[in-house]
Amino acid sequence: MAVASSFTPRAILRAIDWALVAPALTITMLGLLTMHTFGAGASFAPKQVVWAIIAFAGYCFFAVADVRFIRRTPVVMTLYGFVTVLLLLLLVAAHPIMGAKSWFVVGGISFQPADLAKLTLIALLAKYLSRRHIEIADWRHVLASGAYAGLFVLLVLVEPDLGMAVILGSIWLGLMLVSGISKKHLAIIGALLVATAIFLWFFGLKPYQRDRIVAFINPAANVQGAGYNAYQAMIAVGSGELFGKGIGYGTQSTLRFLPEYQTDFIFAAYAEEWGFVGIILLLALYALLLSRLFIIARNAGTNFDAFFTLGVAILFMAHIALHAGINVGLLPITGTTIPFMSYGGSNLVMEFSALGIVTALARHGRSVPRAAAHQEYDGGS
Repeated sequence: MAVASSFTPRAILRAIDWALVAPALTITMLGLLTMHTFGAGASFAPKQVVWAIIAFAGYCFFAVADVRFIRRTPVVMTLYGFVTVLLLLLLVAAHPIMGAKSWFVVGGISFQPADLAKLTLIALLAKYLSRRHIEIADWRHVLASGAYAGLFVLLVLVEPDLGMAVILGSIWLGLMLVSGISKKHLAIIGALLVATAIFLWFFGLKPYQRDRIVAFINPAANVQGAGYNAYQAMIAVGSGELFGKGIGYGTQSTLRFLPEYQTDFIFAAYAEEWGFVGIILLLALYALLLSRLFIIARNAGTNFDAFFTLGVAILFMAHIALHAGINVGLLPITGTTIPFMSYGGSNLVMEFSALGIVTALARHGRSVPRAAAHQEYDGGS
């Protein structure tokens, strides 16, 4: 990896896009406050602080480095093949955790290859669309890009991890939409998604996953069973009212009525302690982050940079919408984190690294004319 300048404190400070990273750091802090038990038992916050420091260091590294090599086709395809092998190895070598083979655990440290798969898919689609977005009306390109995404989706579904599969599918669909896909193609894709959903219901989903969907339709029907998590999450969100119960006083999380309050249901735990006002604050921070990504994409020096930045924005939006929708009872439970806030090392490092890559691409994009960048990184690669 070529480095634009030495990794000195001055170079790092000059490279950081504070308008982009400050909202992310603030959301991370809110997550730490929410998952900290303040003496009510073992806390996840101390370990997450370590991961937050590592993740921000990752952001700084990528922001300073010259990452333009990821625009090259051999690099993107090598990374795609590597991640595919990792996902296949999961199915063979990984031990199930909570019923899913989603993690490699080495020396007490867990790594989820699907986190790397999300960034890899964004880079691959950005490369593909940067050269073919004008021809996206041709079915070949819709099918080819869908096949790349579909392989990852299939491997993740087999784990099984329905939430991650939905996120990967959302990245592909979102980038298809911004690339200018026709309404006819979009309608056909919608019909295929409905057919796929019907197929999965009868042949692909595990019994507990079908129970979750039934519980979503009527969570009160089985409060002690499949509807328990959804019911407790809605209680937590509703009990926060306008100003919340206060930091550390959320009974649903501290008393463990709300399972996985530090990951899958941290939005509900946060809503209980911070209330409606806190939710508005959180959504405003996400809005600042996303608006900055859209501005960077609009001013991007190359098509690849624009599509990559938009892909990162779509990734975050999909996570936010799915996680919040689950926590307030608008969507079935699929076990999905929310960016920068949920507990977990690999996802937090991936999220900050994505921002670092966007920052680096934006900086180098400003210094190289669009035509020159296309000639250097797209032509013949």
